[in-house]
Amino acid sequence: MQTSPRAPLPPPPPHWYSPVTGIYCSKHPAVDLPSDPLNDAVSHLFSRAHGGSTALVDCPSGSSISYSELRSLVQCIASGIRSMGVSRGDVVLLQLPNSVYYPVVFLGVLFSGGVVTTMNPLSSASETRRQVSDCNVRLAFASSDKCEMLKALGVPAVAVPEDVRFASRDREFVEFRTLLSRKFESFERPIVKQQDTAAIVYSSGTTGVSKGVVLTHGNFIAVCELFVRFEASQYEYPTSENVYLAVLPMFHIYGMSLFVLGLLSLGSTVVVMRRFDPNEVVKAIDRYGVTHFPVVPPILTALTRTLKVANGSGLRSLKQVSCGAAALSRKSIEDFVQTFPHVDFIQGYGMTESTAVGTRGFNTEKCRRYSSIGLLAPNMQAKVLDWKTGSFLPPGSSGELLLRGPAIMKGYLNNVDATRLMIDEDGWLHTGDIVHFDQDGFLHIVDRVKEIIKYKGFQIAPADLEGVLIIHPDIVDVAVTGALDEESGEIPVAFVVRRIGSNISEEAVMDYLAAQVAPYKKVRKVVFTSSIPKSAAGKILRRELKKSLTSRL
Repeated sequence: MQTSPRAPLPPPPPHWYSPVTGIYCSKHPAVDLPSDPLNDAVSHLFSRAHGGSTALVDCPSGSSISYSELRSLVQCIASGIRSMGVSRGDVVLLQLPNSVYYPVVFLGVLFSGGVVTTMNPLSSASETRRQVSDCNVRLAFASSDKCEMLKALGVPAVAVPEDVRFASRDREFVEFRTLLSRKFESFERPIVKQQDTAAIVYSSGTTGVSKGVVLTHGNFIAVCELFVRFEASQYEYPTSENVYLAVLPMFHIYGMSLFVLGLLSLGSTVVVMRRFDPNEVVKAIDRYGVTHFPVVPPILTALTRTLKVANGSGLRSLKQVSCGAAALSRKSIEDFVQTFPHVDFIQGYGMTESTAVGTRGFNTEKCRRYSSIGLLAPNMQAKVLDWKTGSFLPPGSSGELLLRGPAIMKGYLNNVDATRLMIDEDGWLHTGDIVHFDQDGFLHIVDRVKEIIKYKGFQIAPADLEGVLIIHPDIVDVAVTGALDEESGEIPVAFVVRRIGSNISEEAVMDYLAAQVAPYKKVRKVVFTSSIPKSAAGKILRRELKKSLTSRL
């Protein structure tokens, strides 16, 4: 009797995925994190030995801060703000553009036992008022043009210059100069634990208005070790010889994790630019021998376009460009790789709520996955859940990404309900992004369902703009979404239902909003409609709005 051949057995699951629990583990070896609960982030940063000489360079002037100066300046700031009445757990606002003094002040506040909250220096008075009230800000460091506004809100404010060459005759910087020039006095530092709050950084999460993400000293140690230092360990060249160009804003978690924290533990040099200009970036890379340039998609696109005009000449020092914070089109990747064949290109993934830790790309001569957002960081775990059923999915299947590990936030400030929606009882952070793992463990973004607009690297919560627009007497309903834009990534578009009989114009709507929000949050287009598409539960169906925009093109 002839028997039919047995069907081949399915291949066993990869060692980094459990079909029983649905948990994906990092393919990288685990990293030992400090077990001492009293190890604060600043002490940990300065404890890492390196051969670095120059820490921070002001790009326009070339003036710099050495590593030996950095430590003493941080101590002076810490001592100074303690003498100004800042106690353990008090919140200090940094409303500053990029400068060599940003890390000095940030680390000084943490070293004193205080808590930092950061804010875009372009934020409006009403936006600043909300955050000051939400965080109960005790003291602020700000650009000189913001100090009077902060003082009017009842917050003492110290004006911070843009570079180290500020003249002694500039009276507006006297207080800051006094802080830096004072002889460091040993003060009784409060006990700071890893689980104590270090910073409150605002994010909209996956939905709703902006919320204060509470990050701990332990979270900051994790981003130093699992993201920045681990990535550097994958390459052969000495980290003290690396030169990074800091264009990304330091008030954002991406720039903060690199330029304010992690890189300063490696001895690398950070060249600080105050604002992005593609031609100035090219000059800076050649002038300072920049080796690494972290970017967001609009910056990558602009840089590629600029170098194409110059036929790709120059930038021979550049070793790596890394991109994150938003989705990147395949065409943008291909254009960059063709224009910069000598530069390693990688992508990464992280959120404010994960202290920028998530995944990171890594290329070898045999394997280059430019379109992937990389492998899971060490010590991090993931799940991929079916969006409708909640069941976990194996490699190759697309679903919502969940993350768990030592970099996950403590929670949202004064918002238990939002925290519970974001982090479940087992500690999994629900990112709201649709992804899949390939058979080699590399992660790929399929879709982003977060209610966030990514404009030139800035995150905009649609609900923040809707909350302003709905107050207008001629607007009865409104929804804001993002429209794809090659240069900016996305632009905010408002769908507006006018009051019956109103003839309010597109320009009037945009002007009304522009007067109350930061310039980067302005609506760039208004679409008048008879109704806003919503679910049975009343939730705005933003995908329907995006489809509507596509059909109008």
